[in-house]
Order: sequence, then structure tokens, then C-alpha cells
Amino acid sequence: MAAPDKDQIFPLEHYDRLCFLKNIVKSPNIIVGDYTYYDDFEDVHNFEKNVKYHFDFIGDKLIIGKFCQIASGVTFIMNGANHLQDSVSTFPFAIFGEDWKDAMAGKSYPTKGDTQIGNDVWIGFDATIMPGIKIGDGAIIGSKSVVTKDVEPYSIVGGNPAKPIRKRFSEERIAKLLDMKWWDWPVEKITANLDKLTS
Repeated sequence: MAAPDKDQIFPLEHYDRLCFLKNIVKSPNIIVGDYTYYDDFEDVHNFEKNVKYHFDFIGDKLIIGKFCQIASGVTFIMNGANHLQDSVSTFPFAIFGEDWKDAMAGKSYPTKGDTQIGNDVWIGFDATIMPGIKIGDGAIIGSKSVVTKDVEPYSIVGGNPAKPIRKRFSEERIAKLLDMKWWDWPVEKITANLDKLTS
């Protein structure tokens, strides 16, 4: 049995708008699992352009699991977008230097930590994921959704802000799937069990 090559950039013959994402990402702060793909109507290299406000000096990471499906236009807003909220002004004076350079002395901009996308997550067209969000394994994010809260495993969410629509399976079956972690199986076992994974 032959599985697709996880290290191939373009797994579909004669089609260069879908890629196995880990093979094109350059930022060390974006970590992508095997077989996760990104589809873009124009150019797959738009992916990192759609990871917004991701500054090296902040150090937050975008972590995406294995076998995820990310549609064109999906945007990840990272912690660099955050401003002070409890101060008189939200303006980031310190970043402009000069006599303003010490405006943040003893203070720090708010951060919500790493953004973490589980395994086998489907993120629909033009969805936006806000900073520090955790999306559980097997979740589905509807097109045009704005995800402002964590998403439970095997949940379907949609809207702005995204709200739970339903669970994909019963709680008992979700527990079994999370325990099974099929995405961590050797690729030969995955290939041999495709009939079960697609039933």
C-alpha cells in the first residue's frame, strides 16, 4: 500500500493551489503536523500572510495538528494585535520610540498564549481565529466564522462570534475517538483502515 508523500509540497497532480502546509511554512513560530493541507484560490504562499500580527519578539506560536483541512482566506490573528485595555489610552506609544520608548516600562501588552489547532480540524472558507484560541481534535469551523472562544473536540461551530451548532458524535464516541488518536497511527495502519476512517 502506498500513501501520499507527506513531504511533497503539492500532493495533487497538476494543481498548485493546495499544499501540504508544513512543507511551505518558513516561520519557526508556526508548527504544522503531517498531511495538514491548505487550499488557496490564488497562491498557497498566502498562508503566512494570513497569520496576522505575528511578531517574533512576542514569541507566541501557531500550532496546527495533523490531517487538518484549511480553506482559502482563513486568517489567524495573533497576540501582536493586542493593546492595553485598562489604561486611559489603547495607543501603543512605546513601539514608536523616541521619547515614547519607555512608555511600557513595567507594563506588558496582554497575551492569550499560543493558538492551538488540534488534529483533523476542518476550518472553512474565510474563517478568523482570534489569539490564544484552542480548537479541539475533530472540530469543524464554519465558513466566515469568527472564533473568539475555545472549541471543544468534535464540535461544529459557526457564526460571528462562532457558537456551538452541535457535536459530531455522542460524548461516549468522542471519548473513544480521542483515546484512539488515529492521526498518530503509522501511515500504513491509516492506509489499511481508510474504510473505517471514512465510514
